[in-house]
Amino acid sequence: MKISDILKSKDVTLSYEVFPPKKNMPFEPILAAVDRLCESKPDFMSVTYGAGGGTGHNTIKIADHVQNHRGVTSLAHLTCISSSKEQIEKTIDRIKECGIENILALRGDIPPDFDNDAARDFRYASDLVKAIKERGDFCVGAACYPEGHVECLHKEEDITYLKEKVDSGVDFLTTQMFFDNNILYNFLYRIRERGITVPVIAGIMPVTSGRQIDRICQLSGTYLPARFKAIVDKFGDRPEAMKQAGIAYATEQIIDLIANGVRGIHIYTMNKPDVAESIRNNLSSIIGR
Repeated sequence: MKISDILKSKDVTLSYEVFPPKKNMPFEPILAAVDRLCESKPDFMSVTYGAGGGTGHNTIKIADHVQNHRGVTSLAHLTCISSSKEQIEKTIDRIKECGIENILALRGDIPPDFDNDAARDFRYASDLVKAIKERGDFCVGAACYPEGHVECLHKEEDITYLKEKVDSGVDFLTTQMFFDNNILYNFLYRIRERGITVPVIAGIMPVTSGRQIDRICQLSGTYLPARFKAIVDKFGDRPEAMKQAGIAYATEQIIDLIANGVRGIHIYTMNKPDVAESIRNNLSSIIGR
């Protein structure tokens, strides 16, 4: 089923993200976590793509398993910055052969040895969106950044690029993580003003360890509200307490989002079924299932 149709058919959707094993890591523990996550019947499950194609084959393998063996609609991530047109077309065809109708089109992280002057088939996610749409009848999602993309100095310029990406054929957007809901509300107002009307799914990251938040800040520069900082300062060195507090904070974020009309919630599970299950149980009466 296409995610665009799922979003239209439900008042609130709850979905999960999982990631494949890294190179030389065992596959079975990841698959066990995925199976457990599928048991709670999310509206769909996205599977990330390995940097430089490192775990790309596992992306399709897991997405196929999720949809065709566990009965949950899957969303396969696909990156393009390091790939040729031929490689991308082969990957799209493999996704199509599995009966997967949903792809999240991403540029991908720029590798350290990237030659910006070299001729490339794909430079931007919008190039990939067009290629996917030309290759089949897919529902295509894309990423958006409520705090602005780290490579873009001005937020309005970032929204201009986002509009170009959406106009290339995007059916829905999924946000990067954020910890202050007001940032999302302001972002939604700005993009609607610019004519971006596709559904926006809010990406929520439950922070369950102090080290996790350190890494998040290093990679994305995400703003941390004082209330959230206080939680990390108080419980960051107590694993079970931090896990409980992180689940509670994520739950409160989601409740506030739903109360303010946000209809799509996407949980970055970090392959931790117990965390996703706890949040879902906290929301059972709110989302009605």
